[in-house]
Amino acid sequence: MADPASLLEPLIPALRRYAFALLRDHEAADDLVQDTLERALSRWRLRRPDGDLRAWLFTLQRNLFINDWRQRQRRGPHASLDDVAPPASAAQQEAGLEVQDVLAALDQLPEEQKSLLLLIGVEDFSYDDAARILGVPMGTVMSRLSRGRQKLRSILETGRATLLRRVK
Repeated sequence: MADPASLLEPLIPALRRYAFALLRDHEAADDLVQDTLERALSRWRLRRPDGDLRAWLFTLQRNLFINDWRQRQRRGPHASLDDVAPPASAAQQEAGLEVQDVLAALDQLPEEQKSLLLLIGVEDFSYDDAARILGVPMGTVMSRLSRGRQKLRSILETGRATLLRRVK
């Protein structure tokens, strides 16, 4: 049987991308990846040897993200007196504005639709793998994905996601 570290190492970049897409913070994303890898190694004996390691890791990561999100909802926002907000700077290019619009529109989607769009659109999972990761039937994946794409298009077309005003 292969060493767990040699099996996990090639999957770290994909885990980091997914974590950053969920959290929008590099430090928090790195923490989530570390927690995911720690959980995977501590429960290595519980995984199915014939199962998809990548799907198992993404399931662990998503569950850790949801648990942390629920905990933050119960506790409320963390406010530190020492924290100073850095000065905001506007994007200099149209592409930067469009990326911000898409990210803001993604944040407006329900968590189920957002997770599916990220798993299938960004991480290139199949519908079947996404269904296993989320623990829902294939039909639910397809309907949530369809509704998520439609809602994302609608948000982007109406401009409700625009954070910055474009001046021409």
